[in-house]
Amino acid sequence: MTAPKQLTLPITGMTCANCVATVERNLKKLDGVQSAVVNLSSERATVDFDPSKLTLIDFISRVERAGYGVATGEADLIIKRLADDNDARRLEKALTSLDGVLEAQVNFTTEKARVKYVPTIITQAELRRAVAAAGFEALELGGEAEDAEAKAREHEINEQRRLLIIGLIFTVPLFLFAMARDFGLLPDAFYAMSAMEGMARVPAAWTNWLMLALATPVQFYVGWQYYVGAYKALRNKSANMDVLIAMGSSAAYFYSIPITLGLLMGHVYYETAAVIITLIKLGKFLEARAKGRTSEAIKKLMGLRAKTARVIRDGEETEVSIDDVRVGDIVLVRPGEKIPVDGVVIEGRSAVDESMLTGESLPVEKKQGDTVIGATLNKLGMLKFEATKVGKETALAQIIKLVEDAQGSKAPIQKLADQVSAVFVPIVIVIALLTFAGWYFFAPQVDDQFTRALINMVAVLVIACPCAMGLATPTAIMVGTGKGAEAGILFRNSEALERAGKVNVVVLDKTGTITKGQPAVTDVITNPQLPFTADELLRLAASVEKGSEHPLGEAIWAEATTRGLRLAETAGFKAEPGHGVQAEVEGRSVIVGNKRMFESRGIPLGSLESEVSRLQSEAKTAMLVAVDGVAAGVIAVADTIKDGSKEAIAELHKMGLKVAMITGDNQKTAEAIAREVGIDQVLAEVLPEGKSSEVKKLQTHQSPMNIVAMVGDGVNDAPALAQADVGIAIGTGTDVAMAAAPVTLMSGDLRGVARAIQLSRKTLRTIKQNLFWAFFYNVILIPAAALGYLNPMLAAGAMAFSSVFVVSNSLRLRRAKI
Repeated sequence: MTAPKQLTLPITGMTCANCVATVERNLKKLDGVQSAVVNLSSERATVDFDPSKLTLIDFISRVERAGYGVATGEADLIIKRLADDNDARRLEKALTSLDGVLEAQVNFTTEKARVKYVPTIITQAELRRAVAAAGFEALELGGEAEDAEAKAREHEINEQRRLLIIGLIFTVPLFLFAMARDFGLLPDAFYAMSAMEGMARVPAAWTNWLMLALATPVQFYVGWQYYVGAYKALRNKSANMDVLIAMGSSAAYFYSIPITLGLLMGHVYYETAAVIITLIKLGKFLEARAKGRTSEAIKKLMGLRAKTARVIRDGEETEVSIDDVRVGDIVLVRPGEKIPVDGVVIEGRSAVDESMLTGESLPVEKKQGDTVIGATLNKLGMLKFEATKVGKETALAQIIKLVEDAQGSKAPIQKLADQVSAVFVPIVIVIALLTFAGWYFFAPQVDDQFTRALINMVAVLVIACPCAMGLATPTAIMVGTGKGAEAGILFRNSEALERAGKVNVVVLDKTGTITKGQPAVTDVITNPQLPFTADELLRLAASVEKGSEHPLGEAIWAEATTRGLRLAETAGFKAEPGHGVQAEVEGRSVIVGNKRMFESRGIPLGSLESEVSRLQSEAKTAMLVAVDGVAAGVIAVADTIKDGSKEAIAELHKMGLKVAMITGDNQKTAEAIAREVGIDQVLAEVLPEGKSSEVKKLQTHQSPMNIVAMVGDGVNDAPALAQADVGIAIGTGTDVAMAAAPVTLMSGDLRGVARAIQLSRKTLRTIKQNLFWAFFYNVILIPAAALGYLNPMLAAGAMAFSSVFVVSNSLRLRRAKI
């Protein structure tokens, strides 16, 4: 079976939740699609599919058949080193074979290539790299590479603006004229005397023709997209907002035509039809602009990238575009300059400001062998480093991808809105028809019974707003995840963002989370009955621990190295996770481990028992050393508590959360640390493989069940992070974006946990406010319109601004303090 692939498509033309459902349904109909998620706020579709059955063209044609579009970009490149027309054909073939490229034309005569591509799949930088890989050189036409997707969105907004202006040019005079005419404010030339009305003054017949002339461009030019959208929706056996607008405005417009032609008596409603379309166009324009602001965090992250890099090639320093930096290049960065890509320092010392990625305000010292992250700022000295990750592999690119993925995913809370949206428009049409029937057949009889029934029906069609429901969740998720990224908090998906706000128990791993994870030897105590000096005991233990990856083992080895002790070669090395290690050293069997290991082997501690208890009460970890089956001494190792751990736990308590600590340490040591930082519950002497079952106990041994967040370093805590309702990985450095946990804290600061939960709570509150508004608005105003309390023009205004309200409320999150 072919491995599934994932594709992200930028969709154009979506206006409401029904559009989302239509695109999603159409994509899922394709044979080979495993899942399809469409997001209204980010206007993207993410599809998992079988590449042996489907191609990009299949998806684009399916989206277009559903009545929507896919944003594409065009790259114009100047190609150097084309020898003949065969080269041009070969390059064309190479470009066409790339994922994301729709068309490629290479002209040998003009030495130009024009490539049409999907910007969410491939970038212009990758196109130029493909040209280079084919043996040619590509220069860009028109300077800096453009954001093709942003350009397509901008074009959409400009088109909405243009149509809105045309709508206003015709609608404002039409509305003012209609109002002035109906209230008798115009000169006598605009009126005639009607015998049927008892010689009353009535509007002259030609004024209806004038209103028809003003209303027609609005109806069929400004409002044409609603007719097209309605036709395509109905063709796909669904109904969306376009159907409601087309029905509502058409009812008012077409009812007025027989009156204008003199076939019917009554009042014309051209201004109603025009105002409906123009007000909704205004709402859509404001909504599109506001929606653009929800993705500002991503734009900010993209803007962090350096534009150029100074590299050493062939012994010479040259400035190249950031896209042309290759893995293995030696890069120079002077003080005050941005680090262009990820790499490892080979020369120089400096302090680097990483706050833009980690949220950590203090600069980080960098020296030979340290990693540097692209887009961070070099403050003091000059650095020379080797590029290790470029392009899509850099930490910044991974973070942007992570945030985009999170923004494109669907939160569980959105399911209700999706279910309602699926049946919303058909229900509204039924209510509108019932409104017409009610007013026409059952209401008290009046002269213009039909007109009154029609106008109330139009009000119902126009007031209904599926858009507000569709935008309620994704806009808040977009702003929330973006705000998180700015603060160094990465949410892998919107479900994690939602669940984090419901957490009531936080479990912290001790080593590397509460403590620095860099333990140091504090005491070396020997058994007075054996002839070992402290240095000799340390040398034997360090020989066994040499090369150990366990922090306690590293501490013993580091202390021996610091003291200048000569370590011996070992044989028969054996490690027992959660217990200790043993090996043959210079013909003697040496064991370094905890009390559990000694008890399992039946090795008595003798006089060392009291020393172990004393060290444990001082929050030190006692590592026992046995030589040839006899307890030879104790090496105490202590880990220092991280700056901010105490404040972070106090902050979690202030938020009403219970805090537990999980560790492999013995009970006494764990309790001593817990007392120091204010932990509520201690889970001590837990082996690495037992952490997930302890988390499970916390989740289930209470009614109602606890929602548990597990905070760890994301490596040895992976099972526990997966078991928890919300796994939070504390990471530092370039691998953070790759952590498997649903939430990653970019800086190693524990205070980020409280910030992540706080952000989640505020996002959740915003989503609930949005959903309440969207449902409340429809539940209150649809019946009001049906009962005749709303004029269709007021209804159109309310409908247009309900979506704007939802998006604006989500944007308030950007200013929230976390």
